[in-house]
Amino acid sequence: MLHLEGLTKVYPGPVCALSDVTLTIPRGMFGLLGPNGAGKSTLMKILAGLLEPTAGRVTFDGIDVTAHPEQVWPRLGYLPQAFGFYPNLTGEALLRHVLRLKGVHAQASEKHLAAALLARGNLTAAAKRKVKTYSGGMRQRLGIAQALAGDPDLLFVDEPTAGLDPEERLRLYRLLADLAADRVVLLSTHLVDDVAMLCPRFAVMRQGRLIAETTPTDALARLDGALFEGTARPDALPRYTGQIASAYLVAGEHRLRLHLPDGSAPEGFRPVTPPLEAAYLVLMNEAARADTLSREATSREATSREATA
Repeated sequence: MLHLEGLTKVYPGPVCALSDVTLTIPRGMFGLLGPNGAGKSTLMKILAGLLEPTAGRVTFDGIDVTAHPEQVWPRLGYLPQAFGFYPNLTGEALLRHVLRLKGVHAQASEKHLAAALLARGNLTAAAKRKVKTYSGGMRQRLGIAQALAGDPDLLFVDEPTAGLDPEERLRLYRLLADLAADRVVLLSTHLVDDVAMLCPRFAVMRQGRLIAETTPTDALARLDGALFEGTARPDALPRYTGQIASAYLVAGEHRLRLHLPDGSAPEGFRPVTPPLEAAYLVLMNEAARADTLSREATSREATSREATA
Protein backbone atom coordinates (compact mmCIF):
# COMPACT_ATOMS: atom_id res chain seq x y z
CA MET A 1 0.00 0.00 0.00
CA LEU A 2 1.25 3.47 -0.96
CA HIS A 3 0.43 6.32 1.43
CA LEU A 4 0.83 10.04 0.75
CA GLU A 5 0.57 12.44 3.67
CA GLY A 6 0.43 16.24 3.33
CA LEU A 7 2.57 16.41 0.20
CA THR A 8 3.39 20.00 -0.76
CA LYS A 9 5.83 21.27 -3.39
CA VAL A 10 6.65 24.96 -3.76
CA TYR A 11 9.03 26.11 -6.50
CA PRO A 12 10.86 29.46 -6.42
CA GLY A 13 8.61 32.30 -7.44
CA PRO A 14 6.84 31.10 -5.38
CA VAL A 15 4.82 28.61 -7.40
CA CYS A 16 2.80 26.02 -5.46
CA ALA A 17 2.77 22.90 -7.65
CA LEU A 18 1.27 20.68 -4.92
CA SER A 19 -0.73 21.64 -1.84
CA ASP A 20 -1.31 19.24 1.06
CA VAL A 21 -2.04 16.09 -0.96
CA THR A 22 -3.05 13.15 1.25
CA LEU A 23 -4.02 9.87 -0.39
CA THR A 24 -3.86 6.09 0.14
CA ILE A 25 -3.34 3.94 -2.95
CA PRO A 26 -4.03 0.18 -2.63
CA ARG A 27 -2.74 -2.62 -4.84
CA GLY A 28 -4.32 -2.73 -8.28
CA MET A 29 -4.96 0.08 -10.76
CA PHE A 30 -5.45 3.60 -9.43
CA GLY A 31 -6.04 6.67 -11.59
CA LEU A 32 -4.72 10.18 -11.12
CA LEU A 33 -6.89 12.41 -13.31
CA GLY A 34 -6.55 16.11 -14.04
CA PRO A 35 -5.77 18.69 -16.73
CA ASN A 36 -2.26 19.54 -17.87
CA GLY A 37 -0.61 21.65 -15.18
CA ALA A 38 -2.61 20.12 -12.32
CA GLY A 39 0.54 18.84 -10.59
CA LYS A 40 0.28 15.18 -11.61
CA SER A 41 3.81 14.84 -13.02
CA THR A 42 5.31 16.65 -10.02
CA LEU A 43 3.48 14.22 -7.76
CA MET A 44 4.71 11.21 -9.75
CA LYS A 45 8.32 12.40 -9.50
CA ILE A 46 8.01 12.78 -5.73
CA LEU A 47 6.48 9.31 -5.42
CA ALA A 48 9.33 7.88 -7.49
CA GLY A 49 11.89 9.51 -5.19
CA LEU A 50 13.19 11.76 -7.98
CA LEU A 51 12.02 15.05 -6.46
CA GLU A 52 12.05 16.16 -2.83
CA PRO A 53 8.80 17.61 -1.49
CA THR A 54 8.70 20.91 0.39
CA ALA A 55 6.57 19.21 3.06
CA GLY A 56 4.90 15.87 3.70
CA ARG A 57 6.03 12.31 3.18
CA VAL A 58 5.42 9.12 1.19
CA THR A 59 5.52 5.59 2.60
CA PHE A 60 5.30 2.23 0.86
CA ASP A 61 5.06 -0.98 2.90
CA GLY A 62 6.74 0.76 5.84
CA ILE A 63 9.50 2.41 3.76
CA ASP A 64 9.76 6.19 4.05
CA VAL A 65 10.21 7.00 0.35
CA THR A 66 10.88 10.70 0.94
CA ALA A 67 13.70 9.99 3.40
CA HIS A 68 15.14 6.85 1.77
CA PRO A 69 14.13 6.67 -1.92
CA GLU A 70 17.01 4.30 -2.65
CA GLN A 71 15.21 1.62 -0.61
CA VAL A 72 12.19 1.63 -2.93
CA TRP A 73 13.96 2.05 -6.29
CA PRO A 74 14.66 -1.71 -6.71
CA ARG A 75 10.89 -2.31 -6.36
CA LEU A 76 9.85 0.54 -8.67
CA GLY A 77 9.04 0.73 -12.38
CA TYR A 78 8.49 4.18 -13.88
CA LEU A 79 7.42 5.40 -17.30
CA PRO A 80 7.63 9.22 -17.27
CA GLN A 81 5.62 11.41 -19.62
CA ALA A 82 8.69 12.07 -21.77
CA PHE A 83 10.77 8.89 -21.87
CA GLY A 84 14.07 9.14 -23.74
CA PHE A 85 15.02 6.22 -25.97
CA TYR A 86 18.35 5.49 -27.64
CA PRO A 87 17.03 5.58 -31.23
CA ASN A 88 19.82 3.53 -32.79
CA LEU A 89 19.56 0.64 -30.31
CA THR A 90 17.29 -2.29 -31.06
CA GLY A 91 14.43 -3.02 -28.69
CA GLU A 92 16.33 -6.00 -27.30
CA ALA A 93 19.56 -4.04 -26.82
CA LEU A 94 17.76 -1.21 -25.04
CA LEU A 95 16.10 -3.58 -22.58
CA ARG A 96 19.38 -5.38 -21.89
CA HIS A 97 20.93 -1.99 -21.18
CA VAL A 98 18.10 -1.12 -18.76
CA LEU A 99 18.48 -4.47 -16.99
CA ARG A 100 22.17 -3.73 -16.41
CA LEU A 101 21.42 -0.20 -15.19
CA LYS A 102 18.87 -1.58 -12.70
CA GLY A 103 21.28 -4.26 -11.53
CA VAL A 104 18.79 -7.01 -12.27
CA HIS A 105 20.33 -10.44 -11.78
CA ALA A 106 18.67 -13.81 -12.24
CA GLN A 107 19.50 -17.37 -13.10
CA ALA A 108 18.16 -16.73 -16.59
CA SER A 109 20.45 -14.95 -19.01
CA GLU A 110 20.15 -11.22 -19.68
CA LYS A 111 19.03 -12.02 -23.22
CA HIS A 112 16.29 -14.30 -21.88
CA LEU A 113 15.07 -11.63 -19.46
CA ALA A 114 14.98 -9.03 -22.27
CA ALA A 115 13.03 -11.46 -24.45
CA ALA A 116 10.49 -11.98 -21.66
CA LEU A 117 10.03 -8.21 -21.30
CA LEU A 118 9.57 -7.84 -25.06
CA ALA A 119 6.93 -10.55 -24.95
CA ARG A 120 5.05 -8.66 -22.17
CA GLY A 121 4.91 -5.68 -24.49
CA ASN A 122 3.95 -7.78 -27.54
CA LEU A 123 7.19 -6.69 -29.21
CA THR A 124 8.92 -10.03 -29.84
CA ALA A 125 8.68 -9.61 -33.61
CA ALA A 126 10.35 -6.18 -33.34
CA ALA A 127 13.20 -7.27 -31.04
CA LYS A 128 15.92 -6.71 -33.67
CA ARG A 129 14.48 -3.48 -35.08
CA LYS A 130 15.98 -0.13 -34.12
CA VAL A 131 13.79 1.86 -31.75
CA LYS A 132 13.67 4.81 -34.17
CA THR A 133 11.60 2.64 -36.52
CA TYR A 134 8.96 1.90 -33.86
CA SER A 135 5.50 3.47 -34.01
CA GLY A 136 4.25 5.64 -31.14
CA GLY A 137 2.32 2.74 -29.67
CA MET A 138 5.29 0.40 -29.92
CA ARG A 139 7.46 2.93 -28.12
CA GLN A 140 4.93 3.24 -25.32
CA ARG A 141 4.82 -0.55 -24.96
CA LEU A 142 8.62 -0.61 -24.94
CA GLY A 143 8.49 2.06 -22.23
CA ILE A 144 6.20 -0.19 -20.18
CA ALA A 145 8.56 -3.13 -20.81
CA GLN A 146 11.59 -1.22 -19.48
CA ALA A 147 9.56 -0.17 -16.42
CA LEU A 148 8.87 -3.86 -15.73
CA ALA A 149 12.56 -4.77 -15.55
CA GLY A 150 13.08 -6.45 -12.19
CA ASP A 151 9.36 -7.26 -11.78
CA PRO A 152 8.57 -4.20 -9.60
CA ASP A 153 5.87 -4.02 -6.93
CA LEU A 154 5.21 -0.37 -7.86
CA LEU A 155 4.51 0.76 -11.43
CA PHE A 156 4.01 4.44 -12.27
CA VAL A 157 2.93 5.44 -15.78
CA ASP A 158 2.54 9.11 -16.71
CA GLU A 159 0.23 9.92 -19.68
CA PRO A 160 0.94 6.54 -21.34
CA THR A 161 -1.80 6.76 -24.00
CA ALA A 162 -1.34 10.38 -25.11
CA GLY A 163 -1.01 10.55 -28.90
CA LEU A 164 -1.87 6.89 -29.53
CA ASP A 165 -4.37 5.79 -32.14
CA PRO A 166 -7.46 3.88 -30.87
CA GLU A 167 -6.04 0.43 -31.71
CA GLU A 168 -2.73 1.07 -29.93
CA ARG A 169 -4.59 2.59 -26.97
CA LEU A 170 -6.66 -0.60 -26.56
CA ARG A 171 -3.51 -2.73 -26.71
CA LEU A 172 -1.98 -0.63 -23.94
CA TYR A 173 -5.18 -0.83 -21.87
CA ARG A 174 -5.04 -4.63 -21.98
CA LEU A 175 -1.37 -4.66 -20.98
CA LEU A 176 -1.88 -2.29 -18.04
CA ALA A 177 -4.95 -4.18 -16.84
CA ASP A 178 -2.95 -7.43 -16.78
CA LEU A 179 -0.09 -5.77 -14.88
CA ALA A 180 -2.42 -4.39 -12.19
CA ALA A 181 -3.42 -7.87 -11.06
CA ASP A 182 -0.49 -8.25 -8.65
CA ARG A 183 1.05 -4.83 -7.99
CA VAL A 184 0.30 -1.14 -7.39
CA VAL A 185 -0.17 0.57 -10.75
CA LEU A 186 -0.60 4.35 -10.67
CA LEU A 187 -1.90 5.80 -13.94
CA SER A 188 -1.56 9.58 -14.37
CA THR A 189 -3.62 11.00 -17.22
CA HIS A 190 -5.70 13.92 -18.47
CA LEU A 191 -7.86 11.55 -20.54
CA VAL A 192 -11.11 10.52 -18.85
CA ASP A 193 -11.42 7.49 -21.14
CA ASP A 194 -8.22 6.03 -19.64
CA VAL A 195 -9.74 6.11 -16.17
CA ALA A 196 -13.14 4.86 -17.35
CA MET A 197 -11.53 1.84 -19.02
CA LEU A 198 -8.97 0.90 -16.37
CA CYS A 199 -9.47 2.32 -12.90
CA PRO A 200 -11.84 1.00 -10.22
CA ARG A 201 -10.80 4.02 -8.13
CA PHE A 202 -9.29 7.39 -8.99
CA ALA A 203 -8.41 10.83 -7.63
CA VAL A 204 -8.99 14.17 -9.35
CA MET A 205 -6.44 16.99 -9.18
CA ARG A 206 -6.78 20.68 -9.98
CA GLN A 207 -4.14 23.39 -9.55
CA GLY A 208 -2.01 21.21 -7.30
CA ARG A 209 -4.85 20.20 -4.99
CA LEU A 210 -6.74 16.93 -4.58
CA ILE A 211 -10.40 17.82 -5.14
CA ALA A 212 -11.95 14.33 -5.14
CA GLU A 213 -11.22 10.66 -4.52
CA THR A 214 -13.95 8.40 -5.83
CA THR A 215 -14.96 5.48 -8.05
CA PRO A 216 -16.51 5.73 -11.53
CA THR A 217 -19.77 4.35 -10.11
CA ASP A 218 -19.94 6.89 -7.27
CA ALA A 219 -18.94 9.78 -9.52
CA LEU A 220 -21.72 8.92 -11.96
CA ALA A 221 -24.25 8.40 -9.15
CA ARG A 222 -23.88 12.09 -8.23
CA LEU A 223 -25.32 12.97 -11.65
CA ASP A 224 -28.18 10.45 -11.61
CA GLY A 225 -31.29 12.33 -12.74
CA ALA A 226 -29.39 15.62 -12.77
CA LEU A 227 -27.90 15.75 -16.28
CA PHE A 228 -29.91 17.10 -19.21
CA GLU A 229 -28.98 17.59 -22.85
CA GLY A 230 -30.32 19.95 -25.50
CA THR A 231 -29.44 22.52 -28.14
CA ALA A 232 -29.05 26.26 -27.66
CA ARG A 233 -28.36 29.30 -29.80
CA PRO A 234 -24.97 30.96 -29.22
CA ASP A 235 -26.65 34.11 -27.82
CA ALA A 236 -28.50 31.96 -25.25
CA LEU A 237 -25.38 30.35 -23.75
CA PRO A 238 -24.90 33.02 -21.01
CA ARG A 239 -28.35 32.07 -19.68
CA TYR A 240 -26.94 28.73 -18.53
CA THR A 241 -23.79 30.04 -16.82
CA GLY A 242 -22.97 27.88 -13.81
CA GLN A 243 -25.14 25.01 -15.06
CA ILE A 244 -23.14 23.80 -18.08
CA ALA A 245 -21.43 20.46 -17.46
CA SER A 246 -20.12 20.33 -21.03
CA ALA A 247 -20.70 22.04 -24.36
CA TYR A 248 -19.88 20.78 -27.83
CA LEU A 249 -20.87 21.09 -31.49
CA VAL A 250 -22.85 18.52 -33.49
CA ALA A 251 -23.33 19.32 -37.19
CA GLY A 252 -22.77 23.00 -36.38
CA GLU A 253 -25.34 23.09 -33.54
CA HIS A 254 -24.41 24.00 -29.98
CA ARG A 255 -25.32 21.11 -27.70
CA LEU A 256 -25.20 21.51 -23.96
CA ARG A 257 -25.23 19.15 -21.03
CA LEU A 258 -26.62 20.93 -18.00
CA HIS A 259 -26.05 19.87 -14.39
CA LEU A 260 -29.37 20.54 -12.63
CA PRO A 261 -29.50 18.80 -9.21
CA ASP A 262 -33.13 19.83 -8.67
CA GLY A 263 -34.16 18.19 -11.96
CA SER A 264 -35.81 21.35 -13.33
CA ALA A 265 -34.72 21.22 -16.97
CA PRO A 266 -35.40 24.05 -19.46
CA GLU A 267 -37.77 23.39 -22.33
CA GLY A 268 -36.19 21.24 -25.02
CA PHE A 269 -33.68 19.56 -22.68
CA ARG A 270 -34.03 15.86 -21.92
CA PRO A 271 -32.41 13.66 -19.25
CA VAL A 272 -29.38 11.66 -20.42
CA THR A 273 -27.23 8.90 -18.98
CA PRO A 274 -24.07 10.68 -17.85
CA PRO A 275 -20.64 9.65 -19.17
CA LEU A 276 -17.73 9.74 -16.75
CA GLU A 277 -16.41 12.80 -18.59
CA ALA A 278 -19.50 14.75 -17.48
CA ALA A 279 -18.96 13.73 -13.85
CA TYR A 280 -15.32 14.83 -14.09
CA LEU A 281 -16.26 18.21 -15.59
CA VAL A 282 -18.87 18.80 -12.88
CA LEU A 283 -16.23 18.14 -10.21
CA MET A 284 -13.86 20.58 -11.92
CA ASN A 285 -16.57 23.24 -12.30
CA GLU A 286 -17.57 22.92 -8.65
CA ALA A 287 -13.94 23.30 -7.56
CA ALA A 288 -13.50 26.35 -9.80
CA ARG A 289 -16.62 28.00 -8.35
CA ALA A 290 -15.47 27.25 -4.80
CA ASP A 291 -12.08 28.84 -5.56
CA THR A 292 -13.80 31.94 -6.99
CA LEU A 293 -16.01 32.31 -3.92
CA SER A 294 -13.01 31.88 -1.63
CA ARG A 295 -11.04 34.57 -3.48
CA GLU A 296 -14.01 36.95 -3.39
CA ALA A 297 -14.47 36.38 0.35
CA THR A 298 -10.77 37.01 0.97
CA SER A 299 -10.92 40.19 -1.10
CA ARG A 300 -13.95 41.46 0.83
CA GLU A 301 -12.24 40.76 4.16
CA ALA A 302 -9.13 42.61 3.02
CA THR A 303 -11.21 45.59 1.84
CA SER A 304 -13.11 45.63 5.13
CA ARG A 305 -9.87 45.63 7.17
CA GLU A 306 -8.47 48.49 5.10
CA ALA A 307 -11.68 50.52 5.56
CA THR A 308 -11.63 49.89 9.32
CA ALA A 309 -7.97 50.88 9.57
